[in-house]
Amino acid sequence: MKVGSPPRAHQHVLAGALEIVRIRLDKVIEDRNVACTPLEMSVDPESTLARVARAFDLSTFEVATLLLCVSAELIPGFDRTCANISGEATETHPSFGLALAVFPDAHWDAFTPEGNLRRHRLIQLGEGEILMRRPIRVEERVLHALMGHDAIDVRLERRMIERLDMGVLPATHERIAERAATLVTTQPTILLHLWCDDIAMAEAIAVRAASYMHRRAWVIDASVLPVESLERDEFVRLWNREAGLTDVALVLSFTVHGDGSVERNAADMLARMSGPVFLVARDGPVAMRELIRLRVPELAFDEQLLLWQRATHGIGRVSDALLRDLAAQFKLGPTAIRSAANELQTHASATHDDGEIARILWRACRSHARPRMAGLAQFIEVKTRLAELVLPETQRDMLLALIGQVRRRAVVHHGWGFSQLGPRGSGTSAVFAGPSGTGKTMAAEAIAEALDLDLFRIDLSAVVSKYIGETEENLRRVFDAAEAGGAVLLFDEADALFGKRTEVRDSHDRHANIEVSYLLQRMETYCGLAVLTTNMRKALDDAFLRRVQFIVDFPFPDVDQRERIWRGVFPEQTPVLALDYRKLARLSVAGGNIRSIARNAAYIAADREQAVGMQHILEAARLEYVKLGRSLSPSEVRGWIGTSA
Repeated sequence: MKVGSPPRAHQHVLAGALEIVRIRLDKVIEDRNVACTPLEMSVDPESTLARVARAFDLSTFEVATLLLCVSAELIPGFDRTCANISGEATETHPSFGLALAVFPDAHWDAFTPEGNLRRHRLIQLGEGEILMRRPIRVEERVLHALMGHDAIDVRLERRMIERLDMGVLPATHERIAERAATLVTTQPTILLHLWCDDIAMAEAIAVRAASYMHRRAWVIDASVLPVESLERDEFVRLWNREAGLTDVALVLSFTVHGDGSVERNAADMLARMSGPVFLVARDGPVAMRELIRLRVPELAFDEQLLLWQRATHGIGRVSDALLRDLAAQFKLGPTAIRSAANELQTHASATHDDGEIARILWRACRSHARPRMAGLAQFIEVKTRLAELVLPETQRDMLLALIGQVRRRAVVHHGWGFSQLGPRGSGTSAVFAGPSGTGKTMAAEAIAEALDLDLFRIDLSAVVSKYIGETEENLRRVFDAAEAGGAVLLFDEADALFGKRTEVRDSHDRHANIEVSYLLQRMETYCGLAVLTTNMRKALDDAFLRRVQFIVDFPFPDVDQRERIWRGVFPEQTPVLALDYRKLARLSVAGGNIRSIARNAAYIAADREQAVGMQHILEAARLEYVKLGRSLSPSEVRGWIGTSA
């Protein structure tokens, strides 16, 4: 019998074994001494019956007892046979006493709760006062398996789902799946951890690896594993039975990392579970039996482009240039790409605008990539457009050049061959330097809006750790998660990590250099844009500045620029009264402070049920100056209100 034989083949083997049992029982009815003679039973080693015997280490007596229970389910009139052997008209069911009466080589541990038949839930023991007379029945799931059917136990199916192999994966992932299958096959006791930010992609690789092993993959999220002790024990027993009955593999996904309780619960259960296990997680789970980690690499540009071409084939009005931009900007796996294409298919018939088609697909990609950054950085809702920035012409031109570099990455890096020069230089990095309130964060918002990308703020002062190695780990998690969507990353307080360093005095100084080098390396290879802000450009290390592509100085705004900021600071709906913007521009504050003053003035006016006027702005300005630790000078407010300051 070959692997994967149809149920009929397994049923044929089972029928032959049951016939041997039936003949033995008929002979025992005629002559009780027959029970002492050997039971000759030859079973096809590829059959489910033989598999069950091997998997659960059943003795010949235990196999015969199991078949006795199966006979009661499948052979008509078997109840009369049981009554004839027992000599009691009421004992019409199989029992341990009946097994003792008809089969040789009996052993007491076959009847105990820790014996193979009961411990592995192969049979059920019914009620009764005398152990040997209590009815025994084959578990329904075991009966189905012996008949050649692979339907998993319903108690397991409530918590997990079978994932079918989707066929050949991209070459990069196909190699990982082959290696994973080889490792698990040659080292059956290990747990294989597929380390990847895209959980769905890693699950697909695990399922493919299980397919290489001729096993069905069942996926369960670690967060839904039972928590109560008795439920955990029962789940482990049921899974171990399933692993013995059929060719299955467990894919355990860690989609949420909390206080460690989920990982500890999973570790406790996995220590007792049988069969191949694939762990899927973005970060390493807590220590669990022997663990081998495989990092799932990103798909090459050509592989992603091919996936996009296949997924959008037949949709129409999707240009190759758009697909190349998507493949260059978003690091998505096959599942996410198919999902984005399906979303486009749903909406494509409702529009004839090619630009709208591109926006639908682009924003579907953003949506798929965004969840990976949850908990790692602050998502900033973009509200500023490039036209709203008040900057000198030089700085504006630099921002436009920066946007163009990110936007044309697919053309230059992949189309014009710059990717062949190596990964270094494929990313775009910038430093925004200038006093607080000069528009550094607003510029990052405007860039993200122009590129139609998400913007995430990372507080470097929170990322940097005094513990050696922890800063690099924090940065790695941020960049790994952000790679999927090429988001704009805004690192605030760059001075916390990039300040000028003196000579190396100890291991901590040496590791600070390593941390800076690590971040520079990740910025240079990052598929999106990384922006670092600082209030003190002179404090940054010169070696670092040389490796950054754009350094944009945000100067303190002059009077003309401040007037432009004031003219655009109030929304159109805000009622204003006789504002003299030239006089307001005499306030020597940056754009951030101007926005703060305008907002506070609006609240003061609203509280008095008045339109915003110069008096309200004067009061708000005094409050802002107190916050800044300064005082309003007479020259700044001369002529605002009548003739007085």
